[in-house]
Amino acid sequence: MPVLDPNPQNGQKKLLGIFGLILLIGVVISVIATIAAP
Repeated sequence: MPVLDPNPQNGQKKLLGIFGLILLIGVVISVIATIAAP
C-alpha cells in the first residue's frame, strides 16, 4: 500500500491538510523571526 494515494480517503486528505498547515505556520514563524531579528 503506497503512503500517498492518488485518490486519498477523507481521513488521509485531512491529515495532509493538517501537515500542510503545520508546515505553513513554521514558514510564517521563520519569516517573522528573520524580519524581527536585529
